[in-house]
Amino acid sequence: MPHIEIPAPVPGIRGLMAAKPASGRRLSELAEQLLRGASPLSVAERELIAAYVSHGNGTRYCTGSHTAAAAHALGGDYALVEAVQRDPATAPVSERLRALLLLAGKVRGDARTVSAQDVAAARAAGADDEAIHDTVLIAAAFCMFNRYVDGLAAITPEDPAVYDEIGGALVARGYLPQGGAAAR
Repeated sequence: MPHIEIPAPVPGIRGLMAAKPASGRRLSELAEQLLRGASPLSVAERELIAAYVSHGNGTRYCTGSHTAAAAHALGGDYALVEAVQRDPATAPVSERLRALLLLAGKVRGDARTVSAQDVAAARAAGADDEAIHDTVLIAAAFCMFNRYVDGLAAITPEDPAVYDEIGGALVARGYLPQGGAAAR
């Protein structure tokens, strides 16, 4: 049960954002820009970063919804998403994405540990400055989103099918409000 009163029993961050629509709209716009806006990273790569960071932070709602979104963006490949969450160093992803996920992991843990060598390794693996920037910003934003959800004890469904539905909707429609409540 959420720590604050929300207008309707909507799960996750969407319910929390409905309690404060002006900031909820801005957060939805931020998520839309980060995960669907112009970027050298694909939607699937960006959703993988969000799922990886959320998993590392132990935020069940965000892990469930972004794991499903990444899997939907990857044509249903839940196994790949789960492999990334277990260990990006051994997951079957490109060296570029592996280097970016390692950056995202450092941002999640203690962003001050991101070194010039980490950035150089990402560049050597094929990431440009924009991909590095977007990775760090997505990881940082998801730390904030995760803490928002956990700090206010958002409604967190148990049923994996709920997350599959949310993930499919996010991939199909994005993060902007759909008829009132912020969609995220």
